[in-house]
Amino acid sequence: MSTPADPKATIEATPARGASLERRRTTIAWLFLLPTLVVVGFIALYPLVQTFYLSFTNTRLGTGAPAAFVGAQNYVDLAQDSYFHDAVLLTVLFTVVTVLSELALGLAIALIVNSQFKGRSTVRAAMLIPWAIPTVISAQMWKWMYSDVYGVFNDILVNRLHIVDRNIAFLADPDVSFWAVALIDIWKTTPFMALLLLAGLQLVPGDLYEAARVDGATALQQFTRITLPLLKPSLLVALIFRTLDALRVFDVFYVMFGNRPDMQTMATYAQQTLVSISDIGYGSAISVALFLVIAVFIMIYLAVFRAEEA
Repeated sequence: MSTPADPKATIEATPARGASLERRRTTIAWLFLLPTLVVVGFIALYPLVQTFYLSFTNTRLGTGAPAAFVGAQNYVDLAQDSYFHDAVLLTVLFTVVTVLSELALGLAIALIVNSQFKGRSTVRAAMLIPWAIPTVISAQMWKWMYSDVYGVFNDILVNRLHIVDRNIAFLADPDVSFWAVALIDIWKTTPFMALLLLAGLQLVPGDLYEAARVDGATALQQFTRITLPLLKPSLLVALIFRTLDALRVFDVFYVMFGNRPDMQTMATYAQQTLVSISDIGYGSAISVALFLVIAVFIMIYLAVFRAEEA
C-alpha cells in the first residue's frame, strides 16, 4: 500500500516548479528576440557609437591626412561656436512653437472627427493629405506661394484684400522667415498629431461619458476629468514623436533657405559641416549635441508625466 504524499512538500514544490517554468519561458523569449536585437543593434547602435567616436577625432575627407584623436577639442570649439549657438536656439524655438501649436490644433481636430456626424470618414481621410505630401514637395509649394514677386499670399494681401500696400518678402525678411517656415510645419504635421490623439480617444469607453452626463457633468468637466486623464499616454507618445521630428528638422529649412546662416537648424548645420565642408569630426560632435538635446527633451517629458501619475 502506497504512502500518501506529504501536502506540505507538494505546496513547497509548486512555487519552485513555477519559477523554473517562468525562467525557461523568459530564456526562450530572449532567444526569439535575439536576432531582432542583433539587427537593431547593428543598424542603430553601431552608427551611434561610431558617431561618438568620430566626434573625438579630427577626421576630414579629401585631405589625405590621417585622422587623429583630439579628445574633447571638438566640443570645446562647439561651445564657442556662435553659429552653433544660433542653430540651437532656432531649433529649440521652432520645436516649442510648432509642437505646442500642433498639439492644440491636433487635439481640437481629433475631438471633432471623433464625434458622430455625416461624412466623418471622408473628413478623416482628407485631413491626412497635408501629412501625406512629401516634405520637400510641400516646402517647395509653399516657397512659391511665399514669393514676393508672384506668390499667392502677396496677391491676396496686396491686390485683393488691400491689407498691405507692398509685397512682403516672407523668406528674406528675418522677422518673418521663422514664422513662415513654422506655419508650413504646423500645416503639414497637425494631421499626424490629430491621428495619434484620435487613436487615443477611440480607446476611451463611451460608458464613462454617459455616466458623467447622468451625474450632470458639463462638457468641460467631462473633458478635464475623463478625456485628458485617459488621453495622457497618447499625449506622451504624440509629444515624443513630434519633438523628435521637430528637433531633427532639416528638409523644410533646407528647401526654403539652403545654408543661410541665420536660418540654420542643428541638423542643417551638421549637414553643412559634414557634407559641404567635409569636417567629419566636428560634424559628428554637432550630431552628438543634437542627440543630447533630444535626450533632454524626452527626459523632461517622462519626468513630468511620472510626477503627475505619482
